Amino acid sequence: RLLCFCVIIYPNMASIDELKQERLDKLNALEKSASSAYPAKNNNYIFIDQFLADFNAENKTEFTLVGRIMTKRSFGALAFAKLFDGTSTTQIVFEEAHSKEAVNFFEQFVDSGDFVEVIGVSYVTKKGENSLLVNEIKMLSKALLPLPDKWEGLQDEEMKMRYRYLDILTSDDLRDMLIKKAKFWQVVRNFLNENKFLEVETPTIETTTGGAEARPFKTYHNDFAIDVYMRICVGELWQKRLMAAGIPRTYEIGRAYRNEGSSPEHLQEFTNCEFYMAYADYKDGMKLVQDLYRKIASEVFGKTKFEIRGHTFDLADEWTEVDYADEIKKQTGIDIWSASDDEIKDKLEELHVKYDGENRERLTDTIWKYCRKNISGPAFLINHPLLVAPLAKPNTDGRTAQQFQPILAGSEVGRGYSELNDPRLQRANFEQQQKLLDAGDEEAMMPDWEFVEMLEHGMPPTCGFGFGERLFAFLMEKPIRETQTFPLVKPKES
Repeated sequence: RLLCFCVIIYPNMASIDELKQERLDKLNALEKSASSAYPAKNNNYIFIDQFLADFNAENKTEFTLVGRIMTKRSFGALAFAKLFDGTSTTQIVFEEAHSKEAVNFFEQFVDSGDFVEVIGVSYVTKKGENSLLVNEIKMLSKALLPLPDKWEGLQDEEMKMRYRYLDILTSDDLRDMLIKKAKFWQVVRNFLNENKFLEVETPTIETTTGGAEARPFKTYHNDFAIDVYMRICVGELWQKRLMAAGIPRTYEIGRAYRNEGSSPEHLQEFTNCEFYMAYADYKDGMKLVQDLYRKIASEVFGKTKFEIRGHTFDLADEWTEVDYADEIKKQTGIDIWSASDDEIKDKLEELHVKYDGENRERLTDTIWKYCRKNISGPAFLINHPLLVAPLAKPNTDGRTAQQFQPILAGSEVGRGYSELNDPRLQRANFEQQQKLLDAGDEEAMMPDWEFVEMLEHGMPPTCGFGFGERLFAFLMEKPIRETQTFPLVKPKES
């Protein structure tokens, strides 16, 4: 409780224990009056936004509103409060001459933070504010702790995450962001549905974490007596099985889990979308993604032009294509096709770029990421080395993949490719990934040999693409953790 008092500033300077005891006393007094402080049901009501939209001072029909008391002001025979129900806020007014019982109830039992039901009529105050003049009031849920101070309440960033419900309640911007995020996923869902994709669900617990390169969360399945993993992507290898099953277009929006470090763009648990379309290649995917991102920008954010991290880009502009190897050579002078591992390491050290792992795949990926931050976009990165694209179909040159990634303001915000459907090449790629795992690379892709068997039964030419809530956070210019409804926080110390 001392910790809470240090990080949540309340409008009343009394200690939190004193504030709580005052409310407990009111609760006990309310229950002694034969009124319930936590009734199971309330009367039919209208939302506050509807009440305000249809407001008519001459309409003396009774309205029932419900919500939380956000602020309270009392002047003896006259009292005011702000009532918030999640749709909007309105003022409610108590006048002793109008309803003495309502005033007495409000004064004796109600505090800021309480949920109440009020019945009253339209009323305009002397200051011209549209309000509800209360005839009756009923407690719906008594709050035993007060709300934080409106201006100074939650001071510590970690406490904002821990007391996320209070932060959401007291921050219009945060509530608006969560509404916008819901719209983000709805726009995605509508777009894919309109393009004849079928929404599916695939396993979140797997025996092998195929479809991406990341360190998984590992657990134990008691019934089967086997080790299992939380998925690190949204059903990639499962959705490809659906391509073989004769369902030509699928998508899934769901949670993925990676037991890795955090950054402004990465978390251990996040929402991703992956879609797959048969009889299409990566060029088809690029066109679809371009249309999707433009639709997200215009419908969710109301614009296509953004200024992010010192970059300016307009999604309505033509999207350029950036060649992976050419861009690295242009920016660093390194030819990834001929340079030795030591030459790449020397260049990374010269550029003061840290790298983890010394295999060719990690070194190549690291030097690319250095170059990526200088590209404003909108652009598609293409012609990745096959080494960094173990699930993609190769180009005819035999060394690059039919893979693409949208690049915006120096960041990759999605990944797609012509899916590899040659079981022989897929088996060889998995064998290479197994060697990396055996050598200690914890982020290498786990082979899925039953997936290879599926390919032997035949899978049509397919394009797949994945992106996630990182795109939303990116366009909001916020760390991804701040855009999650309830980010993970460590438990409080006892």
